[in-house]
Amino acid sequence: MKTAVIYARYSSDAQSEQSIEGQLRECRKYADEHGLLVVDTYIDRAMTGTNDNRPDFQRMIRDSAKRQWEVVIVYKLDRFSRNKFESTIHKKTLKDNGVKLVSAMENIPDTPEGIILESLLEGFKHLNGHNKNLYRIERLIFGINQKRSSCKRIPLFCIFLDFFDSRVQDS
Repeated sequence: MKTAVIYARYSSDAQSEQSIEGQLRECRKYADEHGLLVVDTYIDRAMTGTNDNRPDFQRMIRDSAKRQWEVVIVYKLDRFSRNKFESTIHKKTLKDNGVKLVSAMENIPDTPEGIILESLLEGFKHLNGHNKNLYRIERLIFGINQKRSSCKRIPLFCIFLDFFDSRVQDS
């Protein structure tokens, strides 16, 4: 059985501890469904994801070098980071340490298409995290869904929308 840790974070004091409990519940459910043994949790409360100045996040990255677990489970990728540049660096560190990052709520396949999907999700979250008035994902999805009927020429994009729409409703 592979071992895993959970990383959970919420952004502001306006959010509640319930946010963490919900993330942990979904991450544990994911672990159970995928045969992962959760051996630790890392939690940052009222910490932004737009930078990596988070104590438990940094501790998790450092601890990955000990190779005591193989997977980091996050509720969604934006809990790991809303900064695509720092996210790339930290995911590379995890990979070098034999650790894989997975999202409990975003079913990202381990394929070349999954790499593209993950990049798009990170790009949206990066914009959303750094400029609250620019490209709110909910508005973007709503607008795209309004135009879905004209999607006959680009079926791959429609497939992406179907996937993305079902997983971003609550972000």
